[in-house]
Amino acid sequence: MDAIVFAISFLASCIGAICGLGGGIIIKPVMDAVGSWSVSTVNLLAGCVVLAMSAYSVALMFAKGTEKADVSTTLPIAIGAAVGGLAGKQLFSWTSEALPDPEEAGAIQAGILLAVTLATLLYTIYRSRFATHRLTSPALNVLVGFALGAISSFLGIGGGPINLAVFFYLYSMDIKEAARNSLFVILFSQATAVAAIIAGKGLAGASAWMILGMIGCGLAGGVVGRAINRHIDDAMVNRLFTGLMVVICGICVYNMWSHM
Repeated sequence: MDAIVFAISFLASCIGAICGLGGGIIIKPVMDAVGSWSVSTVNLLAGCVVLAMSAYSVALMFAKGTEKADVSTTLPIAIGAAVGGLAGKQLFSWTSEALPDPEEAGAIQAGILLAVTLATLLYTIYRSRFATHRLTSPALNVLVGFALGAISSFLGIGGGPINLAVFFYLYSMDIKEAARNSLFVILFSQATAVAAIIAGKGLAGASAWMILGMIGCGLAGGVVGRAINRHIDDAMVNRLFTGLMVVICGICVYNMWSHM
């Protein structure tokens, strides 16, 4: 079973790095679909991989001094996302405790993720029809970050497609620029979300070996994914992103059914 989760981590992080999704949007629903772990365990494992990969990616951007995130815009968003990450994780805990079976929270996560992914997919396909904006207010950027952090933390996905759609629409970024800034925001939101899980539930049933193995495979996948990303154009990235969203929607439908 360890080999399965390590493979999921590697492939998800590779695809996530290509499309700027952080990997969690793939790891979370796929591990839920496999069905061998509790919702809390999957949330922690996905969160740890996404956190490690985003930290590595951001550190690499700043070390190279090229293709950096737009810190003046993204830092307020990231600060809001850090606070939102705590709020989203607390909301998930309250939801789990309120249900007769805590695992039913997985069905709620899958349903919301399906709606969010489908909305993101439709926006991506038809975004040329929408006028975009360039928000510059730090206060508004903090609020945007809070919403992104809360949603991604509640769903246990890192943020990926939601972040990209927001950066497209509210900040007029192209897909590669949005991907760089998305990783910066994911770093902040996942740091607080993972800390909240560990503070409340320890390792949530996961072993240290599994966490470290998934992180290692996730980092390796991120390296491969970034190498591929550098050799393909925006049109190809967009096609991969669209195809991935369709697949995730299908997995979410299955997860809703299996958790009910």
